Amino acid sequence: MGVHHEQVHCVRTDVEDSESHVRNATAARRTGSCAYPCPVPKTKKAKPGKATNRSQAGAAVDDEQGLDFARAWVEFPDPEDEEQVFRCDLTWLTSKWTCIFGSGCQGIKLGRADDGCCTLGAHFSDEDDEKRVAGHVARLTPDIWQFHDVAQTSKGVKGPNGGWVQQDEDGDRQTRRWEGSCIFQNRPGFAGGAGCSLHILALREGKEPLETKPDVCWQLPVRRTYDWVERPDDTKILMVTIGEYDRRGWGPGGHDLHWWCTSATSAHGAGDPVYVSYRPELTELMGAGGYAKLAELCEARLASQLPLVAPHPADPEV
Repeated sequence: MGVHHEQVHCVRTDVEDSESHVRNATAARRTGSCAYPCPVPKTKKAKPGKATNRSQAGAAVDDEQGLDFARAWVEFPDPEDEEQVFRCDLTWLTSKWTCIFGSGCQGIKLGRADDGCCTLGAHFSDEDDEKRVAGHVARLTPDIWQFHDVAQTSKGVKGPNGGWVQQDEDGDRQTRRWEGSCIFQNRPGFAGGAGCSLHILALREGKEPLETKPDVCWQLPVRRTYDWVERPDDTKILMVTIGEYDRRGWGPGGHDLHWWCTSATSAHGAGDPVYVSYRPELTELMGAGGYAKLAELCEARLASQLPLVAPHPADPEV
């Protein structure tokens, strides 16, 4: 299955909640709805007559284990907010998934494995997200950003050929695509290092990459959603779900991605489980108290007698 040229610009991650856990939860209670800072972007289905069968992708090594399998979930009250309950996918959070960008990643578009999931650029979740990123872009230098001069020389030019931001067909703002991928992605062979220049900046400055990158970039592949749940006693609680950002998270067009890593066996060989390797991101998404309780429950699951109930099918057999 490939991402067709006509729909490349339509595949966008479904970032339903971009800001920190505390800010989003407060907004949700105030509005009485999910804490979405902006309209939720959705991907579009493949156009009629276009292939959507993954077996037609040709070059992809089909090591994905599918979307529907047994999962172990846990619910617990938010230690920092009695009106909220976390619902967490322990199958995903205790899995051995790891990012394999540049080390076996097949990419979301056929023929562009070096792009990883950066082919389409990153849509900003809201104005604050863009402004935050802009502050870090101002510190990027040519030695760590391959296309620094491209962005600077075209600064102020309107349209897709100017600066580092562009608008998609729906008018939503995103990072500019340059030569087939995100303008911030350094290509293989660049002296400053391949991969995201904003990520490289964070590491150089001793920061977490979630501080410098667009929201959608640092959240993947963890997905947080909010739902108000009515209880039998006519009370409501805000259910905060933390789970795997699988193909469905990308919207309808997610099924047409060339390859996606979360259920791929090649991406499940990490030394640490997701809840450990993604501690900074999960802490930002859940708050310190919520993450601490999650870590406790994950540790209890892993300490239980093997084999685990509902392990991730992409994990190596124990």
